[in-house]
Amino acid sequence: MKYLLCLLVVSLFSCSRQKDYNVLLIISDDLTATAVSSYGNTLCQTPHIDQLAAEGVLYTKAYAQYPVCGPSRASFLSGYYPSATTTYGYVSGRENIGEERKTWPQLFREAGYFTARVSKILHMGVPIDIENGSDGTDDPASWDERYNSQAAEWQTQGAAELVQGNPEGTLERKGGNVMTVVKAEGDDLVHADGQTAETASALIRKHKNEKFFLAVGMVRPHVPFVAPKSYFDPYPFETVVLPQKEEGDWDDIPERGINYVTSVNGAMSRIQQKKAIAAYYAAVSFMDAQVGKVLKTLKEEGLEDNTIVIFTSDHGFHLGEHDFWMKVSLHEESVRVPLIIKMPGKKPAVCHSLVELIDLYPTVAELAGLKYSKHLQGKSLRPTLDNPQYKVRDTAFSVSQGGKSFLLRTQKWAYIQYDEDAQSGKELYFMEKDPKQYINLADTREYKALAQEFEKSLKAKLEAVRTNDLGIDYPKVGY
Repeated sequence: MKYLLCLLVVSLFSCSRQKDYNVLLIISDDLTATAVSSYGNTLCQTPHIDQLAAEGVLYTKAYAQYPVCGPSRASFLSGYYPSATTTYGYVSGRENIGEERKTWPQLFREAGYFTARVSKILHMGVPIDIENGSDGTDDPASWDERYNSQAAEWQTQGAAELVQGNPEGTLERKGGNVMTVVKAEGDDLVHADGQTAETASALIRKHKNEKFFLAVGMVRPHVPFVAPKSYFDPYPFETVVLPQKEEGDWDDIPERGINYVTSVNGAMSRIQQKKAIAAYYAAVSFMDAQVGKVLKTLKEEGLEDNTIVIFTSDHGFHLGEHDFWMKVSLHEESVRVPLIIKMPGKKPAVCHSLVELIDLYPTVAELAGLKYSKHLQGKSLRPTLDNPQYKVRDTAFSVSQGGKSFLLRTQKWAYIQYDEDAQSGKELYFMEKDPKQYINLADTREYKALAQEFEKSLKAKLEAVRTNDLGIDYPKVGY
């Protein structure tokens, strides 16, 4: 009897104890949700991301808080909005949150987890930091170990073509943040993401018997569009269908709303546009293959049942919509991101609630049973893992252009405002009937009052975001 009682006590203790979950965070760079087949793309092939989506919860309305690498990553890793920290540049954000506040991986590190980053998690300049194998604007306090993946990027051997700013077609390739296409010679390990997958897999094997937080940063499909030639073969540019072009599309968009890279200032012919999209898809497929290698290792080592897996991107990417290219804009393709969370023991599902990348910090901390700061500005997505119909947010909030442009995204509407006093214009789109955002309703007689209500809502949101523990002196805007 005494023996049975002891067994009962041990059993009850075991049941009540929080399971130690590993965390595998995989971040792609510049990946728009529109390029992922599980999000509806019928041409681009992403079988490994799709498999993860089939096993986890796929979020259809996930939004980055800033459609540029540095500020976005600083935001969701710190747990504060960019408008709270005023982190708008290519920095880690540590400068503005202070030493006393913990980043997301730092919280796990101080809880006894082995923490490591492989390649780009906080900001790295692509291609330059990848070429140099440098740390970028990393945060040493977040990691036990750090690994960089060095590669030649736009200078990789192979057939190259510059499809931006090259109207005569005389330039084979060019460095920097431009659309150089390289159909590379050699295998996956020639490239940073191939090395990243190999390093991440080695770390999983090495630390499989301890609890870990492993952050894996893929740099593709960020420009340059570089991948082994075989990944280009499924995407002959001739088969690419360019996004719909609307005559007078820019006429109702404020000047600040015209993206910094367009088919016009980028001097891109229709053929060059097709080649850019085909190359982007090739880079996505290459990245997807590397994600598959890491997930395969996790399975082979028997860690699927105690590892939380998150896949996302830091922001989206324009592929010729409105003749826009790259990021920065607050239009849907630039600011919406893929997000998949696979939690052991939870059923696969699709969640249509509005969510933000800033929500990941409290979500995963809660799933792992870790206490986190009450000052974090994200909301836990944990209820959506049991009930995908659960509504996390009424509105998603994003900023751009140095914190001077703003997005409020509801289920039905997308409202974009330029400057806190709206002096540089507004955009308002009825997303249920105009998902491609062709008709700006902000200044129409029928919807002008609604735009004004959104302006008031934005003011209230900024006030709420700026009410925090950071001690920052924010500018006063009189309107």
